[in-house]
Amino acid sequence: MRFLRVVVIIGVVLGALFVGVDRWAASYVENRLADRIQARQGLAGSSEVEVHGFPFLTQVLSRDLDRVDLKLRGVEVTAEDRKTRLSELDASFRGVKLNGDYSGGTADRAEGSALITYADLTAASQTGATLSYGGAPGKVKVTASVDVFGKILTHSVVSTVTLEDAPAGKGGKGGKIVRVRADEVPGGGVAGVEKLIRKKTDFDRDLGSGMPAGLQLSSLTSDEAGVHLTLGGTNVVVAGS
Repeated sequence: MRFLRVVVIIGVVLGALFVGVDRWAASYVENRLADRIQARQGLAGSSEVEVHGFPFLTQVLSRDLDRVDLKLRGVEVTAEDRKTRLSELDASFRGVKLNGDYSGGTADRAEGSALITYADLTAASQTGATLSYGGAPGKVKVTASVDVFGKILTHSVVSTVTLEDAPAGKGGKGGKIVRVRADEVPGGGVAGVEKLIRKKTDFDRDLGSGMPAGLQLSSLTSDEAGVHLTLGGTNVVVAGS
């Protein structure tokens, strides 16, 4: 009986050591990936990586991870030399193959979501207009001041925000743009007035080409918090050198 107790105690100790080493290895890879993603995206905010699966050591030795979750806060994507801030970007990567130094890898597939707040969408418009919730999914309210024949007029319009294919030569293959278009413009019957107002209220913003390679926009909607984007893709770069 004493021998069995000793064996059990040794087993418990070795098991605890294995779990400790396994968690340390997982934490090491998580931190390596988070640091590399932070540097690669030029984040002003934060990045958090969580590696799923146990035991982790068998995954890391083969450099194959079942699932890696990524949380980014305050990330900027750049397309056409214009920056657009995403308040949140959450993604889940499946079937991740790590590179030699564990600082990056490529996922077989990924899915996730991102949020652009109205403050960030206002900045992205670059027209001086202010954007807020439009009262229904897929709608935004756009308020802009326009110089009409020497008189400054302030108009608010309800606009539809959609996800469209990027025009040829923009965004690369499969690229997408976020498009904001006013449903109806006050004074549209006056020659030239609608055009002046739409210069302030209507705009496109290319986001797809600024995302991690292989991760593409698939849909969007809006609510009180902002514009929510749905992401997905195959052969997605998690991080890299």
